Amino acid sequence: MSGHHHNHRIHKHEIEGKNLLFSILLNTLITIAQVVGGIISGSLALLSDALHNFSDVLSLVISYVAHKLSRKKATISQTFGLKRSELVAAFVNSLTLVIVAFYLIYEAITRFFDPVIIKPGLVIWFSILGIVANGLSVLLLKKDANHNLNMKSAYLHLLTDMMASVAVLVGGLMMHYFEMYWVDAVLTLIIAIYLVVVGVDLLIKSTKMLMLFTPEFIDIKAIVREVHKIEGVNKLHHIHVWHLNEEELHLEAHLDCTHDITLSQFNLLLQDIEDVLYEKFGINHVNIQPEFKKEDPKDFIVQD
Repeated sequence: MSGHHHNHRIHKHEIEGKNLLFSILLNTLITIAQVVGGIISGSLALLSDALHNFSDVLSLVISYVAHKLSRKKATISQTFGLKRSELVAAFVNSLTLVIVAFYLIYEAITRFFDPVIIKPGLVIWFSILGIVANGLSVLLLKKDANHNLNMKSAYLHLLTDMMASVAVLVGGLMMHYFEMYWVDAVLTLIIAIYLVVVGVDLLIKSTKMLMLFTPEFIDIKAIVREVHKIEGVNKLHHIHVWHLNEEELHLEAHLDCTHDITLSQFNLLLQDIEDVLYEKFGINHVNIQPEFKKEDPKDFIVQD
């Protein structure tokens, strides 16, 4: 027997899928333009920007598909629906960020030893195109990125690409006026290092959620202290706290009661526990197994 509760007091920010679609179209056009410009001009920074833009297109497509899948209703074979698809998308997108970054580092180091004369005029114009288009996409997704890890992964792809375009523009101007062609490789290296930093951070966050780690802001001992203050509670144990997705924070536990109570009494006790868990810890899905003098491990965390 268990008490299971879905708390509907979740303040959801509605994610707009149409913003993603518009960003996909914009970035596809930029990628094609930058590949052509990079080949004609010989600029590695412009080609690296195009490669990153292509990864943007892939990440945006993945994010859009995941966004749609996560809205599908639960079924007998998929009892949680596909709510975790956005976490998978965030993981894949952050992984591609890191892979692209290491490839760019390799290319930049190679270019140091094998410099190429670059046509800076094309570099300048195509970088301006990248700044405008990516800047627009960044503005479209900024609000969603604050509420959703999947959208944040797409947003970071676009933000870093906009920064890359700014760096390419600066490099193009320096090559045009001072013939400092080595700047192209230096800027590529800086862009790539930044990509590694943001990509690894997002990769760690999405991995922790997929692995059902206890969220960093949750203190299991604090939860136990608060629940133990409630009359009728003897010991909360065998505790699991995890994210199903970013909107749903789950707690599963066993509850040793002080008395051999009826089901209706347990319902009242469960309501008190749910209120405390939601108000103090933001836990909106609670599943508790009631017990009375049951012989089982009473540790907070039980090793199965």
